Amino acid sequence: MFTGLVAAVGRIVRVKPLADAAQGGVRLHIDAGELGLGDVGIGDSIAVQGACMTVVALDDRHFQVDVSRESLNLTVGLDRAGEVNLEKSLRVGDQIGGHLVSGHVDGLGTVLRFDNVGESRELAIRVPPHLARFLAYKGSVTVNGISLTVNRVTDVADGCDISINIIPHTQAVTTLRNVKPGDRVNLEIDTIARYVERMLAAPRPDGLK
Repeated sequence: MFTGLVAAVGRIVRVKPLADAAQGGVRLHIDAGELGLGDVGIGDSIAVQGACMTVVALDDRHFQVDVSRESLNLTVGLDRAGEVNLEKSLRVGDQIGGHLVSGHVDGLGTVLRFDNVGESRELAIRVPPHLARFLAYKGSVTVNGISLTVNRVTDVADGCDISINIIPHTQAVTTLRNVKPGDRVNLEIDTIARYVERMLAAPRPDGLK
């Protein structure tokens, strides 16, 4: 589990195919930046651009993870060199400053706008239909591993559009500083919303509605 509070921006410095390029996964060599790997061991989890990955090798400043073809097909930002948001998994006693995040990307959104609004910026994202029902005003959503609050939801024919306020600090310390309209982003819905939807949709054992 994670909190969606990005601890550092690292960089994928090498992408090595593990098998046939079209069918296999890749091994990512990642410069951890300011993350700090002194308390990280082989087998530990690190969220990379919002996707939970297992550390398979590391040194003082770099770590490596294997990404399956399935994960590559369902995410963006893990198949090429570039900056990535990093967060180590929660430990007992850690402060939860964002919201509970599993690191399982549920789908991809498309950035519609990223406009200046006063001292902040408005990030507007088109959410696909299968995730639209999980988004709510003042609810939580994870975008590229960042815990964010939804300020507005507008239903559209092909999903919904959400608006999120991005303060200058968040933009400065995450990969949101690189985002532009048309970009795809990794989305994870709130865990609580997932369970509520299941409870409402599942038939009751007594047959009542």
